[in-house]
Amino acid sequence: MFVKTEAIVLHALKYGERQMIADMFTREHGRLSFIMPLPRSERSKLKKQYLQALTLLQIECDVRQQTQLQKIREAQLLTPLHAIYCDAKKLSIGLFVAEFLYHALRDEQRNVPLFDYIRSAVEWLDGAADGFANFHLVLLMHTARFLGFYPNLDTSGEYFDLRAATFCPAPPLHADFLMPQEAGRIRLLMRMDFPTMHLFRLSRTERNRILELLLRYYRLHVPGFPELRSVSVLKELFSEVRGCGGTEVRE
Repeated sequence: MFVKTEAIVLHALKYGERQMIADMFTREHGRLSFIMPLPRSERSKLKKQYLQALTLLQIECDVRQQTQLQKIREAQLLTPLHAIYCDAKKLSIGLFVAEFLYHALRDEQRNVPLFDYIRSAVEWLDGAADGFANFHLVLLMHTARFLGFYPNLDTSGEYFDLRAATFCPAPPLHADFLMPQEAGRIRLLMRMDFPTMHLFRLSRTERNRILELLLRYYRLHVPGFPELRSVSVLKELFSEVRGCGGTEVRE
């Protein structure tokens, strides 16, 4: 059955000499994999540049439940992205986000609020002039809300149980928890969103440590979540404190 849906490209690779396989997160059908002819000219209905990571598309596709590789009839840009692929810092963040989503959404079914959140986040990053150094941290933290393991706001305490996603007054009886200082980083991150994150000044060391904690958190809650290859590049992006702008806000 041919259907139309919005889609976010997560990953694409060449398959044989004449085909491409692309993984996308769609608004109406969740995570899908597509096989298509390799675009060879500007006249192709599916242009090669449409398969760049995080490209936002409107597609018409043949979705069959028992088929692993779906087919696309046509595609067009939903929102043209201008800055993400031209700005080196935004490109590095974008490639990390795409790799993160590729693994975090591996088995994700239809989740319209999550799709809308990711789409708006990508559009925000593309349009931001500055103040986006904490973008990937905010996205990881708030994506957990849609996946079902956002920190429980009804709990209190100085420690954070990574398994239970709760704050607690004493360390739990396992090793997957954060001491008070690093639990405070989680609280700090929960206060951020895209419009206000430039107010939270973090050094590169602090930002990288928070990223490590978040990825550890995802590995505990998403089966098979791996070490991400793009992390090493991301960690070198921003110098100490610079790149955030705004007024310093800390716990």
